[in-house]
Amino acid sequence: MFLGRVIGEVWATKKVQDLEGKRLLVVEALDETRDPAAAKVTPVVAADPLGADVGERVVVAFGKAARVACGGDGDFAFEAAVVGIVDGLEVPGAPETWEAEV
Repeated sequence: MFLGRVIGEVWATKKVQDLEGKRLLVVEALDETRDPAAAKVTPVVAADPLGADVGERVVVAFGKAARVACGGDGDFAFEAAVVGIVDGLEVPGAPETWEAEV
C-alpha cells in the first residue's frame, strides 16, 4: 500500500468485463523523493470503488487486497485499487506538499 494523490482519470470505451462500471484513477505517490520504492510503482492506474476526486489524498492497495476491496472474492482483472480517502494525516517531518490539498 502507499499514500498518494489522485492526479487524473482514465476513460476506456473498450475494456474487459471485470472493469465495466469501475472508475479508473491515476494516482501518484505523495513523495517519491523520500521513498525510492514509491517511484517504482507510480503513477499507477487504480480502480476506485469509493469515489475519490482529483486532488484528494488516497490509500492505494495492490494485489488481492485491492481486488477484495472492490467486492466478491477478489477475482478481478486489475492490480490496484483505492481503499481509503484520507481526511488527514500526521507524519512528523513530512513535506508540506503532503498536507496541501490541490
